[in-house]
Formats: sequence, C-alpha cells, structure tokens
Amino acid sequence: MSAAREALLDRCFDVVRRRGFSDLSLREIAAEAGTSHRMLIYHFGSRDGLLAEVVGRMEAAQRALLADLVTDDTDIFAVSAAFWAHLTTPDLLAAQRLFFEVYVQALYGREWTASFRESVIRAWEAPLVELFTRAGVSGERARVHARLGLAVTRGLGLDLLMTGERAEVDAAMALFGELARRDLRG
Repeated sequence: MSAAREALLDRCFDVVRRRGFSDLSLREIAAEAGTSHRMLIYHFGSRDGLLAEVVGRMEAAQRALLADLVTDDTDIFAVSAAFWAHLTTPDLLAAQRLFFEVYVQALYGREWTASFRESVIRAWEAPLVELFTRAGVSGERARVHARLGLAVTRGLGLDLLMTGERAEVDAAMALFGELARRDLRG
C-alpha cells in the first residue's frame, strides 16, 4: 500500500470512528478526511471498498491492542477484562456498529467483503490460542476456548449496541470470565 493511500485510509478511519459509516456518503467522508470523493474511489474503488479497508484497519488495531495488553506475567482474565473495557468505550461504539454492518454484508457473500471473511475469525485465532496456551490450556481445547471467547465478545458487543444495557452486558461478560476460569481450573 502506498504511503499516500495509507495516510488517506488513516484519515478516513478517524472520520468513521467518530461519526460511524451508515449515515455518511462518500462525499461527506471525503470532505471530513480532507480529500475528494474521486480520490477515495481511485484508492478504494467504491464506498464499499473503503468500508472494507476501514474495518480491516479497525480489526488490526484491536489485535495490536490485545498484543499490547499481554505481558509475560499477565493473567489472561485481566487481559480479557481490559480488552472488553476498551472495546466498549463510548467512543468506539460507532466502530463496533461499523464492524457489524460489514459482518452482515459478509454473511451475504458480498465480493468486497472477501478479505474480511477470510480474516474475521482466522486473524484472531492465533493470538487468542496463545493466550489460552499461556493459561495452561493446550491443543484443540485452546482453539475451542479461543473461538468461544471471540463469539461471546462479539455477541455481547452486539447486545450492547442493540440494547444499551451496559450493566447487564458487563455482568454477562464477567460471568463468562468466571465460567472460563472455572473450566481452566478444572
């Protein structure tokens, strides 16, 4: 990716994080990002292409945050709680809405979601398996825990967006953590 395209994607990512995506036209995104809609079409092909790139950037940023939270002596449940707290901050909820908007489009197999479909589970698998392996879970069991953790996090994130019931959703995430901890003990 060229430096100019990267810089433009960074600016668009910031616009979408602040404002969401559904209600913005390509022209509005371009204006807020300090460019023209023609430049966005040149670099990303379409509004959908830009959307896919923005979500890919968001997912990469979230995986980087997860990696930053992990240290040699970090308890995976403390990492999970910190990660959940970050994902559900009010300023990131627009980005979460965007993620689910693209997720739905991927369910329908839209061509522009191909890279998203390839990475939405697989890109998270290795870092999450590593976390569970650090906690003493091995092999296939670590993969199962990773997949369950990813599904619960996304499901509760969607619940929070739909209901706005933070206390209830946070309580459900805490219970999930307790259940996972019990399973790891044994």
